[in-house]
Amino acid sequence: MSSFIKAYKVPILAGFFSVLLYWFFAFELVRSDFLRLLGLYAGLFVFAYILIKYCGWNFWLLAGFGTVFRLVFYPAIPNLSQDFYRFILDGQLMASFTNPYLYTPLELQQNTALLEFGNLNMLIEGMGNLNASHYSNYPPVNQLFFLLADLFPGKSILSTVVGLRTLIILADLGTLYVGKRLLGLLGMPKHTIFWFFLNPFIIIECTGNLHFEGVMLFFLLAGLYQLFKQRWIWAAVLIGLSVSVKLIPLLFLPLFFRYFVRKGAVGKGLTRLSAFYTVAIGTVAITFAPFLSSEFIANFSKTISLWFQDFEFNASVYYIIRYIGFQTIGWNIIADVGKVLPVIVFASVLLLSFFRRNETPKALITAMLLAVSIYFLLSTTVHPWYIATPLLLGLFTRYRYALLWSFMGIVSYAAYGANGFDENLWWVALEYVVVIGYAIWELALRKDRSGL
Repeated sequence: MSSFIKAYKVPILAGFFSVLLYWFFAFELVRSDFLRLLGLYAGLFVFAYILIKYCGWNFWLLAGFGTVFRLVFYPAIPNLSQDFYRFILDGQLMASFTNPYLYTPLELQQNTALLEFGNLNMLIEGMGNLNASHYSNYPPVNQLFFLLADLFPGKSILSTVVGLRTLIILADLGTLYVGKRLLGLLGMPKHTIFWFFLNPFIIIECTGNLHFEGVMLFFLLAGLYQLFKQRWIWAAVLIGLSVSVKLIPLLFLPLFFRYFVRKGAVGKGLTRLSAFYTVAIGTVAITFAPFLSSEFIANFSKTISLWFQDFEFNASVYYIIRYIGFQTIGWNIIADVGKVLPVIVFASVLLLSFFRRNETPKALITAMLLAVSIYFLLSTTVHPWYIATPLLLGLFTRYRYALLWSFMGIVSYAAYGANGFDENLWWVALEYVVVIGYAIWELALRKDRSGL
């Protein structure tokens, strides 16, 4: 035992102090205390770097550290996000056989004939009136996880939080397993996956704040692994499930064109591509089928459109366009710009799909990384947990700007002050100048792209 401690003294100390910092994060931190948040976050990144540097070769030791760090959050109520209150309510609606897409929480509160939950008022107060005034935008497989969490023993908010956290941790463990195998398949260092699994950003935003990007990414990564192993039907099913957790993988579907349709095998490729799309989209359709109605379509599409034409947070290019609009026209042009930017994103994805040779696994994943980066670059709303997608994809490519972004994204929490929400655009500018600057250097100027 003493020889083990002596050999692993530095990692053990880094792990011990990481546990302390995660404990402070989970139980002592107030979201409005931005400087403390930033200090804890920076310290955790330093310790994560030390762990990977000193024992990146010891897979099980690092897997153990990452699991322990997640367990620290188990009895904690999220303190950086209120979204989990909506997850709990949607899960309760599912458990009572009520379609969660048909009513806003405020409508439920006003019409007690619909259903009666003893903690409805508490959940609405927790999620806030903005969230409570809109219909649910979480796809059906995500709703299934909310239901499963509601079935955990106990009927308190904490018991459901424990259920949600258990499912998210299991997904992260799945990503660790599949990620290691995929890196091996691509001939890349297997310890690279720990820049996801030990990343404080992932531990805090997914395990801590209960965002389901990690679950979506498990299905997506598992689908890609099956695809590269030539099991494309299973790949299509898994990617379809990822879409039904979070809609973002829809963005990637056109990119598979060149992977299937290769020079010299166009006919066979088109046949397999058509079948792949049929299975993937069919999987999504099956998950949505129990909820389909004209009301569902109207409510769901209305809520999705809010992210493009109403909500503004931590944007980059859009804020520049908005500033120009104020200077030239005199008002906020989000309603118009929010219709144009998605068209530009779609056109960019089509260019990547048809004019880029996405015929190898690394080339395909790189195209996915570029597509999602363009999407977030042109989005009007970029919550920090969104960065999980480019972060994970980037680990299977030459590029590491998304890893830097996972650190810089924390500055968006500067908007939540003691006096309420007030976004400081200097922090936003710092975030994107650093990230975009490094991305340009990697994509256009850096000659040594061997990766980490």
